Amino acid sequence: MGIIKSGRVVIVLAGRYAGRKAVVVKTHEDGGAGKRFGHAVVAGIDRYPRKVVKAMSKAKLDKRSKIKPFVKAINFNHIMPTRYVTDFDLKKIVDEGALSSESRVETRKVLKKTFEEKYRNQSGKNEKKAGGTQYFFKKLRF
Repeated sequence: MGIIKSGRVVIVLAGRYAGRKAVVVKTHEDGGAGKRFGHAVVAGIDRYPRKVVKAMSKAKLDKRSKIKPFVKAINFNHIMPTRYVTDFDLKKIVDEGALSSESRVETRKVLKKTFEEKYRNQSGKNEKKAGGTQYFFKKLRF
């Protein structure tokens, strides 16, 4: 898949996480690793952060900024690429062993910290990748 590359924001179309946004970490064009179809390893948001305003206290802001992540290998037919790209470097966090049941819990914990930190420290609106980051953290409304 030409457009689905690392860092691209995609929307999951089927399964438990349908309607959720995710970032492509790695693509496998011809399959492999027990899967005989082209797929992408994605890291996404299962529970989005809630709206925060300037007047909220630090404690309330921290509580409303919580994110629940997921990691999954998804068939290319079940994801839809968007025009947005993020600058997340998730290749070190989500490696080959991250999809096994033992290490998936640890991977999710590290992803949770990374996503929450990126959510709190978003840069200005003028950068191209900042637009993708803002889009990624907003719940899909349709």
